[in-house]
Amino acid sequence: MPSMTFIQRDGTPLTVEAQTGLSVLEIAHRHKVDLEGACEGSLACATCHVVIDPDWAPRLAKPTEDEEDMLDLAFGLEKTSRLGCQIVMTDALDGLVVRLPRTG
Repeated sequence: MPSMTFIQRDGTPLTVEAQTGLSVLEIAHRHKVDLEGACEGSLACATCHVVIDPDWAPRLAKPTEDEEDMLDLAFGLEKTSRLGCQIVMTDALDGLVVRLPRTG
């Protein structure tokens, strides 16, 4: 099974098993990572905002226009910001690293 690493808000890395077909948001919830996802992945909020490690960002599909619109609402937006609900784990993403942005 692929794995991925969450860099938590305090900077601590947490590497977890990441089942293919699940979104980063779903994987975070399964492993009790502090990633809200208020709209439950329906692309109606920005509470699952994550920052993709720069080495991984080019390997992901480009965000849709709808995702970009939601990202405009996110706090602490960065160049490689994405919504965790829109990144679906595949074998090709084994080792993915995402950082949880600092809150307010």
